[in-house]
Amino acid sequence: MPRVSVTRRVHFSAAHRLYRPGWSEEKNREVFGECANPNWHGHNYELDVTVEGELDGETGYVLDLKRLRDVVHASVVRDVDHRNLNLDVDWMSENPTTENLVVAIWERIRPRLPEGVELKRLVLRETPRNYVEYEGG
Repeated sequence: MPRVSVTRRVHFSAAHRLYRPGWSEEKNREVFGECANPNWHGHNYELDVTVEGELDGETGYVLDLKRLRDVVHASVVRDVDHRNLNLDVDWMSENPTTENLVVAIWERIRPRLPEGVELKRLVLRETPRNYVEYEGG
């Protein structure tokens, strides 16, 4: 059967602060700019989740996109939507840059996919102009 990639986009809103606790406030501001604001700031994130697999001969699906939506919601969105990434998300132990967040999201989704379906790519948009891509590794 042919191998096909399919993508589902999900949305969530979350607050965070970029900073390193061992650094002074001045050093944090120098490195992270306004994102180091001690009173937090937020984003309306868009996450594209791309999976790949062989087409099912009976359904014509790689994976029902409703099922992919449910996996992403249960393993990621439920935990992060309208939350503070620094304080409320126990699996987000690194400084919550978009880069660290996309890697943590990968680790949440990948093991929850059905056999034969591979997580191929995540694109996490922090703003309409800033996004990161991750393909595992």
